[in-house]
Amino acid sequence: MIITRFAPSPTGFLHIGNLRTAIFNFLATRKEGGKFILRLDDTDSSRSKKEFVDQVKEDLNWLGICWDQEFSQSDHIKRYDSIRKELVEMGRVYECFETPAELDLKKKKLLSMGKPPVYDRASLLLSEKEKEKLRSEKPSYWRFKLNNEVVEWRDSILGNQSINPSSVSDPVIVKADGQYLYTLASVVDDIDYGVTDIIRGSDHVTNTAVQIQIFKALSKPVPNFGHHSLLIDLDGKALSKRDGSLNLKTLKNSGIEPMAIVSLLVSLGSAHSIELYKNFKDIFDTFDLASLSKAPAKLNISSLNALSQKAVQELSINEVEDYISSIGVPKGLSRNFWDMAKENISTKNDMEELWKICKRDVELDKADPDYEFLQKAFSLLRDLHKEPEPWKLWTEKVKKVSQRKGKDLYLPLRYALTGSTSGPDMNKLLPIMLLNNLQIIE
Repeated sequence: MIITRFAPSPTGFLHIGNLRTAIFNFLATRKEGGKFILRLDDTDSSRSKKEFVDQVKEDLNWLGICWDQEFSQSDHIKRYDSIRKELVEMGRVYECFETPAELDLKKKKLLSMGKPPVYDRASLLLSEKEKEKLRSEKPSYWRFKLNNEVVEWRDSILGNQSINPSSVSDPVIVKADGQYLYTLASVVDDIDYGVTDIIRGSDHVTNTAVQIQIFKALSKPVPNFGHHSLLIDLDGKALSKRDGSLNLKTLKNSGIEPMAIVSLLVSLGSAHSIELYKNFKDIFDTFDLASLSKAPAKLNISSLNALSQKAVQELSINEVEDYISSIGVPKGLSRNFWDMAKENISTKNDMEELWKICKRDVELDKADPDYEFLQKAFSLLRDLHKEPEPWKLWTEKVKKVSQRKGKDLYLPLRYALTGSTSGPDMNKLLPIMLLNNLQIIE
C-alpha cells in the first residue's frame, strides 16, 4: 500500500507553492487507495505557532484535502535523540564546535582558493579532552558523516538521478540550540510511519541523496522519491513565500474558489491544457507523476482568476444558498438573486455589492436634467411588482409617453435604479428590487 505524507512547517501561512506538494501527495495516495499523513514539522519552537497549525488544517479542509493520520515532530524528540546516539555509536554522526562566524570564515577561504565550500571535518580530529574543553566554552552541534559513495535512485518524475556526496558538506542534523533539523527528523518519521513514497519539490534533490545514506546507515528500506518542478512567476523568478498574496488564507479571503486553485496547480507542468475540475475524483484519470514536466512551471494569476470565475458561475443554488443567506438575502429571493448574480460576478464576494444594489432606494434629484423624465417614468412603475417581466413592460410604457428610445431611454432608467450605466440584466434585477420593496424618493 502506498503511504505518503505532506510535511508543512507551521512557521507561517500555507503558500501556493507548498500546496502543490500537498496536492500531488494527496492525489497519488487517493488514486491508489493508500494512506495520506499530515506531518507538522514544528521542531523550530521559536517560530512554530498554533495559529499557523490551525490555519494549515483549515486551508487543507477548505480545498477538500483530508488526511488519515496526523502528528507533530515536536512530540518525537526523544526518538530522534535515540537514533542520533545510535548513529554516533556507528561513527556516522559526530559533534562539532565551530561558531557560525568560524564556519563563514572557512567557507570564504575555500571559495577564495577556488575550492567548493565543503566542511573540512575538523571536529573529527579533536581529542576527547579538547572536546570537553570546548563544551565548557560554547554549545556544540551535530553532523551526519557522508560516505564518499555515489548515490543513485530512480526518481518517479526526474528519472535516473546520481549525486556524488564528495561535493556536499556533512549535513547538520542538530543545531547548537538543540533543534533537530529536517534531514534526520524526516528520515526517522518516514521509517516509523512506513512512508513508501516521498513527493516533494526539486529543491530537495540534494537532500534526497543525503537522506538515502541515512536510511541505509539505519538498515531501513529506501522509499520511492519523486521531485516535481518548482513554480516561477511570469518573469521566470522563483515565487517568494514572503508574497502574502499567494498564501491560501489570502486567496480564500479574496474569494478564489478552492477547485480553481487545485485545477491550476495540477495542470501546470502537465501534458494537459488548463481546465477546471469539479473535484479530485475527476483528476485521477489524468494524473500521472511520470508525465510531469521537469522544467519550472509558470504561475499566471490571471489564469487562476479566470478558473475561479468559471468555477463560481457553475455553482448550483444549493452550493451558494448558505453564502447568499449570510449576506442578508431573504430565502424567498435567493434563487432569483443567484440567477441574476452568477452572470455578473468573478468571486462570491462580488455578490455583496449586488445585494446592496437590490436594496437601493431611488432618490430623484430636481437638478438632474432627466428629472421630469424620471419622475414620470417612476410613476408608471407602481403595481408592476406582480408582473412576470416588469422591466420590459415598464420600458414599453415609458417609451410611449416619452418618445425616447435606445440609450436615451434605457441608460437614465438603469442609472437611477442602480447608480451605474452598466451591470446586471435589468430583466432579472428589477423584479428582485420590486419584491424587495423598492422605494422612490422625490
